Amino acid sequence: MNFERFFAEEMAGLKAEGRYRVFADLERKKGDFPKATHHGPAGQRPVTVWCSNDYLGMGQHPAVTAAMHEAIDRCGAGAGGTRNISGTNHYHVLLEQELASLHGKESALLFTSGYVSNWAALGTLASRLPDCTVFSDSMNHASMIEGIRQSRAKKAIFRHNDPEDLDRKLTESDPAGSKLVAFESVYSMDGDIAPIDEICDVAERHGAMTYLDEVHAVGLYGEQGGGIAQRDGIADRVTVIEGTLGKAFGVMGGYITASANLTDFVRSFASGFIFTTSLPPAIAAGALASVAHLRRSQSERNAHQERAATLKRRLEAAGLPVIPSASHIVPILVGDPVACRAVTDRLMDDYGIYVQPINYPTVPRGTERLRLTPSPLHSDDDMDSLVKALSEIWQAMDLRRAA
Repeated sequence: MNFERFFAEEMAGLKAEGRYRVFADLERKKGDFPKATHHGPAGQRPVTVWCSNDYLGMGQHPAVTAAMHEAIDRCGAGAGGTRNISGTNHYHVLLEQELASLHGKESALLFTSGYVSNWAALGTLASRLPDCTVFSDSMNHASMIEGIRQSRAKKAIFRHNDPEDLDRKLTESDPAGSKLVAFESVYSMDGDIAPIDEICDVAERHGAMTYLDEVHAVGLYGEQGGGIAQRDGIADRVTVIEGTLGKAFGVMGGYITASANLTDFVRSFASGFIFTTSLPPAIAAGALASVAHLRRSQSERNAHQERAATLKRRLEAAGLPVIPSASHIVPILVGDPVACRAVTDRLMDDYGIYVQPINYPTVPRGTERLRLTPSPLHSDDDMDSLVKALSEIWQAMDLRRAA
């Protein structure tokens, strides 16, 4: 077999479909978010970033960067090993205690990313619970799907955000087997929010555990940034709450929070935790400072919600096809992968605005879109430039206006 030809043909197919991913070479500017420098074929140029998951700009917050500098000066660069073999730094312990307190749980466990925390925790629970069936929302993230797949447990997919369909599938399952319901709070592509309370009602009736991914909600919702479950006062009803340190908290890493027994179980059996070098102390220190700050401060969350609501109104008033969203996510429907790529290329090349196209398999075919993530640091002038650019591109390309 000619392996190089196979690889080249596969990549050519992606490019022909408009699904080939091109990375934007960006240099973030401390103290000037959402501005960045784009290193492209024509050289360097300033751009405004409209698709960052650093939702609150905490990646440049003085308390976060100061904590990281201090940790490097105190502990050096790396952690020195896995958590079991010399790699548990005191910052890891303090951060896990802070995260458990944030979610009102007994214990927390750190992972190197949100993807790994979902993959490892779900895979471990589902594979080791006796005769387990996982009930997974049809729009769950790839990391959750991969963890469930690797567990080789039985699975049932329930319709997105549909407690009644979940109830039917739980009713049809073996009453003697273990049951685990896995879902998200804020779904990152449509920006819709799960009916957590109703899903917990159904799960409790059937004696099922609940596993809630809050990666697009932690830091952003709740009186202390504990997510949608905290906002709605129902975190105690959820068995496992999973989150990330790489989005609203602005640093890196993932985690789960749950009972002491459950987190100890995952700690002891999850290969994705056991055999991985632990986060550098400076990363843990920065995350700890970010979580602690956002537990005390509501101003970032208030400004974030105002910016998101304002941008939605501005885009809708301009006749752009904004997909309705109950959260801070602002999706604009394009509906074609080639056109979606062309829109983002024009934004970058002609207007100095960076938005990444979202195509299949991240979203279903025919729903290709722009995914805008306004932050408290996007100004009215930034919005003026974005709305003007999109309006001109939509008209020039004769794109559809209905979401």
